[in-house]
Amino acid sequence: MNKQPVDVAPQAIDDRCCIANTGCFFDGCLDKIVGECIFVDKVYDSVTFNLSGIQPASQVPFGTLPVAKCGPKSRIIRVLDIRSKKYFNPCNINDCKNLTVTPKTNLSGAQFVTDERGNPVVVPGPAGLLQYLIYTDTSECDEVCLGTPIFGSQEIVVSGSIVVEIDVEFLDARGDIQFATLRGRVPINQVLTNFFELCMPSVFDSAFLPQFTEFCNVAFTSRLATQSISRDITFNPVTGEIQVNLIVALCLTCEKKIKVPVQLCVLSTGFCQQEARERPICGDNFPPLFPPQVNEPFVSMRDQI
Repeated sequence: MNKQPVDVAPQAIDDRCCIANTGCFFDGCLDKIVGECIFVDKVYDSVTFNLSGIQPASQVPFGTLPVAKCGPKSRIIRVLDIRSKKYFNPCNINDCKNLTVTPKTNLSGAQFVTDERGNPVVVPGPAGLLQYLIYTDTSECDEVCLGTPIFGSQEIVVSGSIVVEIDVEFLDARGDIQFATLRGRVPINQVLTNFFELCMPSVFDSAFLPQFTEFCNVAFTSRLATQSISRDITFNPVTGEIQVNLIVALCLTCEKKIKVPVQLCVLSTGFCQQEARERPICGDNFPPLFPPQVNEPFVSMRDQI
């Protein structure tokens, strides 16, 4: 099928942000739509939770104010903004300071499938996410064509650290108003709990056992512990060193899914196809990335050309 890729101009070198090009383009002609069979994981049931927690942080070092000399007149007079984000060291994914969210789940009414050594059996999912095989006797609900309810309890361990940035307004040694951004790293160690119920499909009427998977994301909101600069910020006017008392709110979203492999018939406009931006000495003599379609609609269309 001939497709017209979207022509996206290259980003300028100094652009800080970008736009994406997936290679998908549909000109609106319904004659080009065909049915395709794809083999995917279907979400049989899912549940989403919003959890929250509080992490106090006392006397967190935030470096020094960027002034050449500090004197008796130096002091912080206003906090303009406080921002928080996860800490991650791309040079060491196992760095203990990296923020991690680790769910620990126990099931009731079903069990995780294990091997002869008692280790859970897992299958890879999207982005390498591990999916656990689960099992229970679903005969009773299978007879009425319904799912079997299962229950679970969970501990979610949030550990590592976050980076906090504080925009402040301060007086320097000459009494002039200055602005600065202070940065510090706050350790996080919280355990959140919740309970859930999911609906499980038949383990007998399928070639595959159901799969249980879960994933979480966490955001942070930080503020001064007592909302007072004089009480929460310790500033040494001689050295410029700063320590801050904070309260960090953890805002956690977790989703749990039960999935089963299925085949779906979907409407498609064909493969995504991008046009290369450079044409060196090889000209058009480059190999394709995907094979041509061989199902009946596409073969018929080629015969008509």
